[in-house]
Amino acid sequence: MPGVEKSVGGSDAYDRLKLVSMSDIKTDIEKLIEGEVDDSAKAKDYYSHDASMFELRPEVVISPKNSADIQKVVKYVSANKSANSNLSITARSGGTCMSGGAINQSIILDMTKHFNKIKQVDSHEANVQPGVYYRDFEKATLECDALMPSFPASRELCTVGGMVSNNSGGEKSLEFGKTENFVQELKVILSDGKEYTIKPLKQAELEEKMAQKNYEGRLYKKIFDLINDNYDEIKAAKPKVSKDSTGYHLWNVWDRKKSIFDLTHLIVGSQGTLGIVTDIKFRLVPCPKESGSLIIFLNHMDNLGEVINKVMEHKPATFEGFDNYTLMLSFKLFFEFRKTLGLKETAKLGLMLLPSLLNFRRGIPKMVLIAQFTADTDEEIVAKVRNLHKDMSEFGHEALFEESETEDQEKKFQIMRRESFNLLRKKVHEKHTAPFIDDLIVPPRYLPEFLPELRKIINKYKLVATVAGHMGDGNFHVIPLMKIELQSERAKLEPAMREVNALVLKYGGSMSGEHNDGMTRGPWLDQQYSEEIMDHFRSIKNIFDPKNIFNPHKKTDADWDFSMAHIRQHF
Repeated sequence: MPGVEKSVGGSDAYDRLKLVSMSDIKTDIEKLIEGEVDDSAKAKDYYSHDASMFELRPEVVISPKNSADIQKVVKYVSANKSANSNLSITARSGGTCMSGGAINQSIILDMTKHFNKIKQVDSHEANVQPGVYYRDFEKATLECDALMPSFPASRELCTVGGMVSNNSGGEKSLEFGKTENFVQELKVILSDGKEYTIKPLKQAELEEKMAQKNYEGRLYKKIFDLINDNYDEIKAAKPKVSKDSTGYHLWNVWDRKKSIFDLTHLIVGSQGTLGIVTDIKFRLVPCPKESGSLIIFLNHMDNLGEVINKVMEHKPATFEGFDNYTLMLSFKLFFEFRKTLGLKETAKLGLMLLPSLLNFRRGIPKMVLIAQFTADTDEEIVAKVRNLHKDMSEFGHEALFEESETEDQEKKFQIMRRESFNLLRKKVHEKHTAPFIDDLIVPPRYLPEFLPELRKIINKYKLVATVAGHMGDGNFHVIPLMKIELQSERAKLEPAMREVNALVLKYGGSMSGEHNDGMTRGPWLDQQYSEEIMDHFRSIKNIFDPKNIFNPHKKTDADWDFSMAHIRQHF
């Protein structure tokens, strides 16, 4: 079958496209774009997985060279969708998504090869492409004494595009909030195959936009009408937690009081289901001058909720934690850190850990908590750390403490916290990470009641699970280790997830604080939201993407039977 003619002066070539089969895709797209197209078995194998428990094998992997390439691919897919319903596009960068958001059975766009430019950075803002790794971006911002603080635990592996796609958060979200708070402007290719700039609009600018007699004008008008006509209902649906990555954040788009309409709040956290981000402008914050921590070693977790609430009275900048299984795994696999840190830094980390090991003479703690404070001076840090230490005396021998009043001292346990999932994913013999109840969040005041009930569910299904997360937000990452290839183990997923979801919602929480819906929580969104709100979510997807060409089987388009049929078989 002939390929596609290359367009010279418009969209005529797309209008004349022949009906294609999957075997034609590589040939056709190679004629359209400047970037690389790969349909080798090696590429398909590599891109069939992200950090989730799912597997979708793509037909072709494209490394677009520029925005024009992506626009042509979108037009190609749109023109051929009716003839081939399997055609779709998923943008991917670091592949660290834990909910299956970065995999697809059709076309993968790898954004890391060419969309990896840091265009501009100063002390207040930055302009960057989505394929830039956060670790490289942070180096550039720190040179300006600035920070984009919503980085996740996978900061050494993820990209800024993935952070926008999932509305990521992490250890600093307690103080600064999530990625949605820092996106000032986006360039996005929408389903008509054109690139648009999306940013906050004042009411006059919004009215001008809606008056346009074109695709963009109609899109703005439909979204405004949907939100404005259901304003109170939509506002009331906003999850009552400090951070959330579920659904589409309609409640943040239109602010009647401020007369601001901001579509970035729909794109951020949409997992590429509404369009493809090609450029990002971030707001930055000043980098803290000094930091220090109180490390709390809990001998048991019976009063974890009370401990968390006591620490929160002191308003730490970050408040992280992980359990004894993660701690022991970190010690057992300690020299794996050298792959991330290098041999010299790993040796230095080992020396810093020696005093902490003496604290464990009475046994390995059940939980390690890290309450970090930031300030302008060392004196302020010392005072904050010691005030918390003094106030924790009511817990007596139930806990041990270590004051780490410099950044070098405190980072030893932060590294263990950040690297724990990566270690689990790669190094636990015969069992595999099954991140399906991995990102729940409840208001911290309910933790004394919530955590024991959560533990009962984990024990009921005989799950060996690590517990880590952001204690100050009530955001826990519960990572079961399972022989997921066994039917008896897979049979636990649905009932366990239903019970955990019901428990989370009972306490006014959200199913996802950071990792988003994807194929994991997308099928259960109707547990968290009313049918009316779910209809609004589906309407948003249809307004942006009527042919469902962007990242199918995620969020409102997710289906549990489909997800279960694509559990990974090889690890």
